[in-house]
Amino acid sequence: ERILGLKVCGVVWILIPGMTAVLEDAVAVTFESQNAFGDSYRNYENSARQDSVSENYFKQHSQMTVDFVKGMQEKWLELSHGEYTIMEAIEMLDELVDDSDPDNELPNSIHDFQTAERIRQAWPEHDWFHLVGLLHDLGKVMALWGEPQWCVVGDTFPVGCKFSEKCVFPEHFSSNPDNKDPVYSTENGIYEEGCGIANLMMAWGHDEYMYWMLKKNGCTIPEVGLNMIRFHSFYPWHDAGAYKQFEGPGDRETLAMVKEFNRFDLYSKGDAVPDVEALKPYYQGLLKKYGIDGKLKW
Repeated sequence: ERILGLKVCGVVWILIPGMTAVLEDAVAVTFESQNAFGDSYRNYENSARQDSVSENYFKQHSQMTVDFVKGMQEKWLELSHGEYTIMEAIEMLDELVDDSDPDNELPNSIHDFQTAERIRQAWPEHDWFHLVGLLHDLGKVMALWGEPQWCVVGDTFPVGCKFSEKCVFPEHFSSNPDNKDPVYSTENGIYEEGCGIANLMMAWGHDEYMYWMLKKNGCTIPEVGLNMIRFHSFYPWHDAGAYKQFEGPGDRETLAMVKEFNRFDLYSKGDAVPDVEALKPYYQGLLKKYGIDGKLKW
């Protein structure tokens, strides 16, 4: 679905057929037209990192099953992998370059601050939104704690129903055992139409982990912000329009806000590297304000 933005008297109206959501106080911002390699964004055909990206998605698409996701939920959502502050987790991500990303080969910690600062520029009065930008990818620490990147990074999608052709590299799903399951391979699978996007069992990755990790640690960011984290990699839905039969009450509003977040997440990758040390005091203050400034369970 095509989203149209109209700015009137300082208010950006996001217009979606059948629904109008008001995103207040956004300031107009511009982004680099090309990614860090001088290429178009989300080029999955012949990018500078094509081999590593394609391999990562083959591993993900061929192994991400219902049973695998259930196992990862049991393994990670007990939050038994140590206690660290948010800033400690960000520093760990200095060691991680995302194998699924065709747009960037900088450490993921840099991207966190790039995203947060672009949101801060556009939404100066909504500090929880700034914090969402900083936090959204921190679940990728799983890749530093023993998990292969294919089940940590990359676009997400529901399991338990037919895999959509609107996913990137859809041909890789042919090797997935669930693709031959008599229930999981059907259009709606284990779900009912209108069940609500939040009720789908999503492919395991950093999005789902970080959403639940923050909730279980008592984070007070509004639910709309936590949903931005949970669904920001669900590109088949928020970008390509797949899985819409599962949308329920409130999902059109969630879609609008995830799309708003996405433009900062994606297009800030062409930005200059920010002065991280100079920015830390501001974000430390936000961590305290929203109840996640100390040691957290991971």
